[in-house]
Amino acid sequence: MQSLWMLLASLLFSIMGVCVKLASSYYSTAEIVAYRGVIGMLLMLALLYWQGQTLRTRMFGHHLWRGAIGVAALWLWFYAIARLPLAMAVTLNYMSPIWLAAILCGGAYLKKQQQLESGLLLAIACGFVGVILLLRPVMHADQIMGGIIALISGMLAAVAYLQVRQMGLMGEPEARVVFYFSASCAVAGLVGTMLSGLIGAAPHSQTWQPHQTHSVLLLLVIGLTAASAQVAMTRAYRLGNTLVTANLQYVGIIFSSIWDVLIWNDALDLMSWLGIVVILASGVLATYYNHRGIRPKVAADSILSE
Repeated sequence: MQSLWMLLASLLFSIMGVCVKLASSYYSTAEIVAYRGVIGMLLMLALLYWQGQTLRTRMFGHHLWRGAIGVAALWLWFYAIARLPLAMAVTLNYMSPIWLAAILCGGAYLKKQQQLESGLLLAIACGFVGVILLLRPVMHADQIMGGIIALISGMLAAVAYLQVRQMGLMGEPEARVVFYFSASCAVAGLVGTMLSGLIGAAPHSQTWQPHQTHSVLLLLVIGLTAASAQVAMTRAYRLGNTLVTANLQYVGIIFSSIWDVLIWNDALDLMSWLGIVVILASGVLATYYNHRGIRPKVAADSILSE
């Protein structure tokens, strides 16, 4: 099932997150975004060459719009992480599947269509409940603005996912989609680093930081995993069921929790394990309802072809 590409994307994104956390001791956020974009561009250029593709596109406007939305979501996400407890920031950002379901439901209602399986919506809601059980976020009164920013980040991420699916359905190769998004990240990171020096930001983010062997390795892993995850995610949204793919995104928080245990020795209590079980169950439920929904269509297609 093509939606399962999202599982690979979630694993790669979790590895990228570990390396970003480690690399933040050496580089500013803007620098990491810039290097991630440049490495992703180089990797996608090699993939396009291997596939016999070029950078020529009929959807330049779509790429600009997807890049603007994606970069905005990325910067708001980092803003929220800096001002909220990590559990709250992650939980609110993982509301993107909820926003995605709301957008699709609203579109189906306006077009008088009944295309969404209620079971899929239930699965997404269960997945978010699992995230809350796993992270158990707490917000204080002085963190409301950061919470709003995190919500907006998740909403923009949902719009970006729909843009990825739209370009995929229009025939745009995954590598080309990821290349132009990586280019957007590179430009945004470059501008952010330059501006941080002009406005007198903290010394750590004023200039480009010197490299060390292990910090360069972290940057390489960030760029490679980010670009590969973007390709897998783009393929999942292009070929798979949109809501199933969105629901499988929740598994990323499980991978991140496992890295916390293995690397930073964070312990998971009973409630956390219950959250993991609920997230996994929501993925199984989403897969079941999606398979049940497409079975009649497959049967009808086979009858028509005879």
